[in-house]
Amino acid sequence: MKVLYLLFSFLFIFLMPLPGVFGDIRNPVTCLRSGAICHPGFCPRRYKHIGVCGVSAIKCCKNP
Repeated sequence: MKVLYLLFSFLFIFLMPLPGVFGDIRNPVTCLRSGAICHPGFCPRRYKHIGVCGVSAIKCCKNP
């Protein structure tokens, strides 16, 4: 029984979202509504990574 409590606590810690890593933008619609662009790979120069567009390989980039 003690092993189950330990397992649940580890799952809870590892599955929690990290605050500030990707913000609230996780799909292309919210990315475009915020005035940003979806770009594959890395963000272009002078653009800041503010989230992802569905897949982690496509970044949401905004010109500051």
